[in-house]
Amino acid sequence: MPQFLISGYLPDNFDPSTQDPAVMEEIHALNREMIAAGVRKFACGLGPASTLRAQPNGEVLLTDGPYLEAKEHIGGFWILETADLDEALAWARKGAEACRASVEVRPIFFMPAPEE
Repeated sequence: MPQFLISGYLPDNFDPSTQDPAVMEEIHALNREMIAAGVRKFACGLGPASTLRAQPNGEVLLTDGPYLEAKEHIGGFWILETADLDEALAWARKGAEACRASVEVRPIFFMPAPEE
């Protein structure tokens, strides 16, 4: 079965201490629903980013923050194993509703593909 990355986006100024407890319970309920349906492989929230950038001289530069300048960042993600993209999109819709945020769906591929 195919696997998908469902990533949720938050504004750069997001403060987790201000998160509404009702929203957190909706996210926990969605996680329980995904587990019960057998589609959730892994899920987590993410903290602040550190970026390592390879430099032309062979050194690696460590910087604060995401690699790309943006007004949003990935705040968390799910790895789901579903029958197809349509099912992954249905779960992502629930994720966007529970998190009250934008989410992105991307297929995960393996090169070479793992043995069945």
